[in-house]
Amino acid sequence: MDIGWLVELLNELNEPILWALPVFVVFTVVEIVSLHVLRHDEDAAGYGVRDSVTSLTMGVGYLVVNVVWRVVALAVYAVIYQYSPLRLDPGDWWVWLVLVIGDDLCFYAYHRSSHRIRLMWASHVAHHSSVRLNFTTALRQKWVPMFMLPFWIPLAALGIPPWMIFVAMSWNLTYQFFLHTERVGRLPRWVEFVFNTPSHHRVHHGSDAEYLDRNYGGIFIVWDRLFGSFADETRRPTYGLTTNIDTYNPFRVAFHEFAALGRDLRGSRGWRERLGYTFGPPGWRPGSPAQYQNPETDPAG
Repeated sequence: MDIGWLVELLNELNEPILWALPVFVVFTVVEIVSLHVLRHDEDAAGYGVRDSVTSLTMGVGYLVVNVVWRVVALAVYAVIYQYSPLRLDPGDWWVWLVLVIGDDLCFYAYHRSSHRIRLMWASHVAHHSSVRLNFTTALRQKWVPMFMLPFWIPLAALGIPPWMIFVAMSWNLTYQFFLHTERVGRLPRWVEFVFNTPSHHRVHHGSDAEYLDRNYGGIFIVWDRLFGSFADETRRPTYGLTTNIDTYNPFRVAFHEFAALGRDLRGSRGWRERLGYTFGPPGWRPGSPAQYQNPETDPAG
């Protein structure tokens, strides 16, 4: 029996981020030690046992769900790649440069949409639900990743092999792990100008009015500077949602906003309201452009 197709499929579905897990563990331990032994900032949120357990549980759940998501995404990207008249050769160094930049631009578009479209926010809100910012917070990932699929289609249409797309997505997510900390201050000015840094990402996790809907970049912060979504860290952010859900239940963390959306849809009158609740920004209400008025749907920025 020929199982070559199965081997090829498994190779395509390889998850590079799994190789980074030991590094994540080491950095988490180092951060915990630094908080307890070398702590200089008394305002740092630090770690909470139940909070970290919830984040770790959601990280494991994400890896499980991601197995199914990758099969579907691989099929879609493979079809688009096959029919694209373009081909970029992985053997050319500049193709990898195009991939890194293109992947981060796709991530920016996806991430910004996840904060501005309520249906997508219902998935992404889980990542913002902790009132702490530490390395375990980075692992608090969504359990409904399917909204990501269309945003990386341009890379497949450009002639980039699907396996390269998955590698770039994993690199991006791995890079972002190191942004979730209060133990790193400002980096050199040129780094802060080009790259996403812990300072920039602390802003993104802030629920303060001046920090809402800012700093969506993954690896690069230049997209936020170009598209008007950048904010500098001027004071320590207040982490979490504008109205927190106060639960450590991973299932409620993952799905509470879908439940709130369902309640709004059941109470809506007509398709205009249903479309507004689903595709409008979080907090959308009939007859008013005001946002963030519903405690159940407030975004974290």
